[in-house]
Amino acid sequence: MYKTFAALAAATALTATAAFAQDLPKEVKARQGQFQIMAINLGILGGIAKGAIEYDAATAQAAADSLVGISMVNPAPLWVEGTDEMSIEGTRAKAEIWDNLDDVVAKWNAFGEAAKVMQAAAGEGPEAIGPALGTIGGTCKACHDAYRAPQS
Repeated sequence: MYKTFAALAAATALTATAAFAQDLPKEVKARQGQFQIMAINLGILGGIAKGAIEYDAATAQAAADSLVGISMVNPAPLWVEGTDEMSIEGTRAKAEIWDNLDDVVAKWNAFGEAAKVMQAAAGEGPEAIGPALGTIGGTCKACHDAYRAPQS
């Protein structure tokens, strides 16, 4: 399970890095930056959960707090029509997002709730981080399965 999180984080970071090199609309750059911040912090927490990073309560708490903070950004302004993978290069956002923006926002809110669970678990030790990470991963997967095109 933790390998899945690491792979998702790495794929998100690589995709976003390549896209930043292009002349993308500011909204796309902002949402990809948001996902990079998420990936970095999920990577820290995933590393702690699997024992690859030594547990430090302050580090874990800072990563979890960052996830909660990023979840508080209103996603709707970042999802401008015409910024899907069929319209511009450098994004994997499916066009279906704009037909189901309310669902996308609901999935984003579910991520925020899962991030709050992680925030509460982060200070309890590495054994509490794994289950909370699974919950967050489920929210990420739900949105990616529906609204993110496969990497080409």
